[in-house]
Amino acid sequence: MAEKENTRSRLTHASTKRASAMEASNAQPPSKKKRVPLSDLPNLSNAVTSRTSTVQSNPKKTRPGKKEQDSKREENDVSCVSVSTPDATDEENTVEDPQMAAPYGFDIYQYLRSMEVEPKRRPLPNYIEKTQLNLTAHMRGVLIDWLVEVAENYKLVSDTLYLTASYIDLYLSLNAIKLEKLQLLGAASMLIASKYEEISPPDVDEFCGATANTYNKQEVVEMECDLLRFLKYEMGSPTISTFLRRFLKDSHEDRKRANLALEFLAYYLAELSLMDYGCIKYLPSVVAASAVLLARFTVDPTNHPWNKKLETGTGYKASELKECVYALHELQSNKRYSSLGAIRDKYKQHTFKCVSTLLPQEEMLCSFFDELEE
Repeated sequence: MAEKENTRSRLTHASTKRASAMEASNAQPPSKKKRVPLSDLPNLSNAVTSRTSTVQSNPKKTRPGKKEQDSKREENDVSCVSVSTPDATDEENTVEDPQMAAPYGFDIYQYLRSMEVEPKRRPLPNYIEKTQLNLTAHMRGVLIDWLVEVAENYKLVSDTLYLTASYIDLYLSLNAIKLEKLQLLGAASMLIASKYEEISPPDVDEFCGATANTYNKQEVVEMECDLLRFLKYEMGSPTISTFLRRFLKDSHEDRKRANLALEFLAYYLAELSLMDYGCIKYLPSVVAASAVLLARFTVDPTNHPWNKKLETGTGYKASELKECVYALHELQSNKRYSSLGAIRDKYKQHTFKCVSTLLPQEEMLCSFFDELEE
């Protein structure tokens, strides 16, 4: 009994001691640490402290069922960024996409231009005639057309599609394959590109399903391994989409409000170029610049589609883009690959402002280039 009383006394004493400590603590609240704004910290002269809040509509979304990821993609995707030059002002360095690092934009652009001309990143422009014995340009076009549908079905971003096409052309440049393996190569290429670009890429089984189970899981994985070894695991390369985002920013007359019809039309023309075997010979930056020029001409043929700002930002004069612009115009006019409609149907939707129905006046386009040569 005495032992219980002693225990109770010790507990009561401890409780009283804790209560006293709490009262003392409440009487003297801890001082709050003052936070210093980032702009007040030293050595941040290169930091971008202003951001515009313009949200662009997104022609590319993530996979179904990922609502939060959809929302994030819609805010970030079709937005374009400026390429800062040595003469760029602070206002021109304001960007929507911090990943593009506008203060270093000029250096980044020069690096990308040097990367795109590296032989290991360039497919042979005549690989079907030189390397492939069982394939034709039309078969390649059919493959790209199918991959566009797969990308739409799984809501993949456009960068995945462009990387997929680059893997296919690089592999086919040096590896002869049979026709029955062409779709397998396409599925494996998009599987790798998805893993590189997507937040939640489709798995192998889903790509097997996309081929109507023509190939099993083991076959897709084996082709994936073969392709990775061929690429030496260097999966990142500048594509048309890489340059297009940069060029479109400089194409807007009003920097505060983007012309969505112009952006969608440029992306439409760029995707059409993926189908055309003849466009492989052009550098990605050339195709991107040509798509912007032709899109501007289509939207407003009365104004000059190229200006000093675009010439400086892209590094190309309008006359240097003539051949590629005409190639894109033939695709836009449905003169080539008319039987392949996945891209046209995609951009015929109201979501993309039906830009695939827009056509430039061919005579005015010819007159424009004739005037440049005079």
